[in-house]
Formats: sequence, C-alpha cells, structure tokens
Amino acid sequence: MRHVIIGAGPAGVVAAETLRKLDPESSVTMLSHEPEPPYSRMAIPYFLVEQVGEKGTWLRKGDGYFQNNGITVRTGVTVEGLDSDGKQVKLAGGDTVPYDKLLIATGSHPVVPPLPGVDREGVHTCWTLEDSRHIIERAKDGARVVLIGAGFIGCIILESLVMRKTRLTVIEQQNRMVPRMMDDRAGGLIKKWCQDKGVTVHTSTTVESVDEGSDGHPLAVRMDNGESVQADLVIVCVGVKANTAFLEGSGVKTDEGILVDRHLQTSAPDVYAAGDVAQGLDFNTGEYTVQAIQPTAADHGRLAANNMAGYPLRHQGSVNMNVLDTLGLISTSFGLWMGVEGGDSAELYDGDRFRYINLQFQDDVLVGGSSLGMTDHVGVMRGLIQSKVRLGKWKERLKSDPTRIMEAYIACTQALGHNARVLSA
Repeated sequence: MRHVIIGAGPAGVVAAETLRKLDPESSVTMLSHEPEPPYSRMAIPYFLVEQVGEKGTWLRKGDGYFQNNGITVRTGVTVEGLDSDGKQVKLAGGDTVPYDKLLIATGSHPVVPPLPGVDREGVHTCWTLEDSRHIIERAKDGARVVLIGAGFIGCIILESLVMRKTRLTVIEQQNRMVPRMMDDRAGGLIKKWCQDKGVTVHTSTTVESVDEGSDGHPLAVRMDNGESVQADLVIVCVGVKANTAFLEGSGVKTDEGILVDRHLQTSAPDVYAAGDVAQGLDFNTGEYTVQAIQPTAADHGRLAANNMAGYPLRHQGSVNMNVLDTLGLISTSFGLWMGVEGGDSAELYDGDRFRYINLQFQDDVLVGGSSLGMTDHVGVMRGLIQSKVRLGKWKERLKSDPTRIMEAYIACTQALGHNARVLSA
C-alpha cells in the first residue's frame, strides 16, 4: 500500500506516524512545499525571541527522525495538481507521485489584502520560518513596527515583538482585539492591557495604504482616521485561507476548505483531507467548518490515518477552542462562546483586575464559554461543553456565580457516573 501525504504540518506528521504503526508494511511519503523539515508554526514566536533555534521549531526533534521511522519526507516539492482517476499527484516540472491512499493536509496560507504598497520591501506576513528570518532582521531594539491585524495569530506575534523591544503599533479593523475569540468586553480588556504595556492599539481602524516613509523610516502606514505611522517593518496578520487552488479539475469538491465526510474522506475515492484545509464536522453546531487550530489538525490526522489504513473511525466533531497568552494575560474561548439564539448566559466582569468569565447555555447545557485572566476553569469549561451534561439546578447557581464552574463540573459528572452505575447494576 502506498500512502502519500501532501503537507508536513501537524496533521500530516500525526497521520504519517499513525499510518506507520497501523500499516507497517506500507510506504508512507510526505510532500512538503517548504525546504525545512516539518515544523510547528506555533513555535515561531519562540524562534522570534530567540528562545529556540530553528531546530527547536521542528515537530519531531532529532536528525533522521522520519527516516529512522520509515517515513519518506520530500521537502521543497510543489504540488500543482491531482489526477484522482489515475491516482497520481502532479508536481511542478512534470513529475508525478502515484498513490493508493492520499491525504491532503496542505494547511492554509495568510491572506494579504489588496492595499496600495503592500508589496513594498519590509512588508511581511508571519507564517513561515522564512518570514521569521526577515522579521528578525528588521525587528531590532527600538525599531518601529506596525502590526496589521489583532486576531489570534496577530496577538501571538505581538508578544514576540514587544519582547524584542520594538516600538509597536497595532491596527485592527474590528472594534476589539481577537474578535473571533473574545466578545466586546474581553477584547476591550486585552486592548487596555496591551496599552498599559506600552503598545499603541488602534481598533475600528482600517489601513488604507503602505507608503514611502520619512525621517529615516522606509515605510509609512496610512489609516482611515487620517493618521500615518512611520515604520521600519510592517507585518500583515489579517487571516488565513485554505490551500485548495491546486485541486481545480481534480474531482475533489471544495467550499471554504475541502469537503469531507465523517471519515474525513473527500468526494474522490481514496482521497482524504485533514487539518486547516479540511471543512470538518463542528462538535457543537453539527455543521461542517474549517477550524484552523493545531489540536483539530492533530485529531484529523490521527482519524484520517485510521480510515486510510482500514480501521474505520467516525469523526465526532471538533470543539472550537483557543487559548492565548497576550503579554502574560491568558484568554480562552471554547465552543459556542458567542452564544446561541434563545440561549442564556452568565457573566463576571472585573475590569480593574483584568478578570472576566462568560458562560453560554442552551437550556441547561453549557455550549460555550470564554475567560480572561482566570485559568483555573479552562479544563472544566471544556469538559462540560464536550460532555453535554445537563446542569440541572447548577445552571442557576452558575448564573449567580460563574466561578463555581468547578463545583458544577464535579457535582454533575459525579451524578452522571452514579446514574450510569445504577443503570448497569
């Protein structure tokens, strides 16, 4: 059996390792567009602040790891198309790679808005190790840096830029920071926290162009509020998009990502998809969406590999979850943190201490939640959402005091276990 994986991120690596264990007689080949060994994008911030070297970003440490485990990794390979009828991956230059089972784990790429001047030297995304090398060259102590976008990725990069002692300005189009993870109150607290740490933050502000700078700075970022910020470096972090362009004409159906079923199989026979590129099942909504987070990628990779190797597993759906550290302030969101129509909620807000927790209910089931500056509740919040356990009287108690979520978890899960024992007796 020839297993081929396009992509060498977390989904691809976990899938390759799983295939090697489940199907030891098969060949496993990973194709990577980048020249580096498989690495974690989540480690890039540590590379930016020189806490780790490039090898410290590798998903699997040690020279020869993949070779020693019987996994072939081909780096610097560009996939240009897929012949799903002939079961061949088409490479740049005319070469092909045959397969019996194929996993598409091509991930995503950063969106670059069509702004005048966005192609100037000194304007970068922060997505690859190569991007990071360019940023390190310019983000020196005292350098003026403009970060366009304050979403999840932007806020991770933000911390690295502050640690490099740059003079940082953040520009976010929405009315708050991390708008896809935090509501207005929590996002506003993150903004204030950053400002208190010396970061200039503009929200509800749009960048109109990147112009030639002045006063010794090569760049200037012009905003719709009439202001212009001089910069030595501009970093664009406004979102990502699934890498599906090479699939045109392949028979693999796509939407926001690659459409998959409960086994992560695509519309083409023997072709699977996993990670940021897959439009997989959402645990809470039952809809199929792209969840571009590393835990989902690893889960997808394991499950897809089982199905490729002939050990059928059905995807139960991924829980939307984010954990973010912004200059020492921890924020989290899980499930339907924005609430549901006709639902109920509980909230605690302590702006002076940068503490916030919000719980979202559907009937007496916790379906989502978010927190800021409060880490004790992270595990139980996720546990209650995933278990879908009925809270009963504990819902009203949580509405009065959402910090009692640990008590609610213990009480409700113990009751659930007791009922299960009674039924089985």
